[in-house]
Amino acid sequence: MGHLYLASITDFFLDPIVNAGTDFISATGLPAVFVLMTLESACLPVPSEAIMLFAGSSVAAGELTLFGVVAAGVLGNLVGSWIAYAIGYYGRIDLLEKNKLIHLPPRYLRWADSWFERYGDATVFFSRMLPIIRTFISLPAGVAKMPFWRFTVLTLLGCVPWVLMLALVGKSVGDNWEEWRGHLHYLDYVVVLAIVVGVAYLIVRRRRGGGPGEGDAGETASGGGAARATDPSGA
Repeated sequence: MGHLYLASITDFFLDPIVNAGTDFISATGLPAVFVLMTLESACLPVPSEAIMLFAGSSVAAGELTLFGVVAAGVLGNLVGSWIAYAIGYYGRIDLLEKNKLIHLPPRYLRWADSWFERYGDATVFFSRMLPIIRTFISLPAGVAKMPFWRFTVLTLLGCVPWVLMLALVGKSVGDNWEEWRGHLHYLDYVVVLAIVVGVAYLIVRRRRGGGPGEGDAGETASGGGAARATDPSGA
């Protein structure tokens, strides 16, 4: 029952967007696919599943080509990712360091920088193939100042499988694309559950003193101890 309730809530908000998007594609074709996928990757609530499934069904109807919808979808994802990346990159100080509403201490930003240095490539690549996360991953990549061209290549490589898969499914099922959109909701639930578990883990870890900044604190303490040990005054 819980998943049905969640689905009804998401459908209430997303169905008008999906309906407008499909009408846009029917009227305009590939430019609409490009624009909608750009918006989706720029952190706006445009579901790529519905857009690419419908685009694929349009291929089955002979209205569009498979190469065209995949190219438009991937390029739209790339441009939208650039926009979100730029917001994170250039707005880092104003968004996170000076903003009182969502202010983050410097140690959390250092932790994000360190995370992307170690795991950024895999994070960006695989996140492009996960619902929900794929919409927002470009923003923290920009905040962490991940090298732009590496981000671009990984985004392209990660977008192609997702966009191609959805287009092929849409082409195969034709007019039944909406039913398959419903099936993909289950993948959304898995991702949401993983996010909740991850956030809970970080909260517990922080309360136990193992969160971001622990290493900085340890280094500060060690440095202070070393300074005292070598103080010739003996104070």
